Amino acid sequence: MHIEHPKRPLAKLLITSLLLMGAAGQSFAEWKVGDALPDLTAFKLEGKLPDCSNKVLMVDFWASWCTPCAQSFPAMDPLQKKYGEQGFQIIAINVDENRTAMEKFLKKSPAAFAVVRDASQQLVEKAGVSTMPGSFIVDRAGKVRFVHSGFNGKKTEKQYEIEIESLLKK
Repeated sequence: MHIEHPKRPLAKLLITSLLLMGAAGQSFAEWKVGDALPDLTAFKLEGKLPDCSNKVLMVDFWASWCTPCAQSFPAMDPLQKKYGEQGFQIIAINVDENRTAMEKFLKKSPAAFAVVRDASQQLVEKAGVSTMPGSFIVDRAGKVRFVHSGFNGKKTEKQYEIEIESLLKK
């Protein structure tokens, strides 16, 4: 899978293909609740991954051209600050084709959490993310416990808090 700006023809072709394949009963590998998070270091991500051992994680896939992603970044900063010392870590994984686009976005919306880039788009493909942002909340044992597709403002923010708090208590 190759994710790019939605106004480009390849993106339209990809979306059409995904819909047709879904209608034909074919499916892609995608992370589901209960799945083990794969070893992120195996995907040659650009940037420094934080130590994730024994932490509750939010793995968030995003792109600079994604309007809901621009809305979710300011919502994630307070989560990292509020829960970080309790063993919570956000890893935002950028899927932009162009590193400069990611850097420009981060200048406007700096992040207090880890940001890496999936230049090869292998990880986003394995995760099966079809809507940006796509977020996975993972427990301390490395199992996916919650999946989010898109971002719906305060409603999603509240849901993140409930889910993160439930996993930090365990």
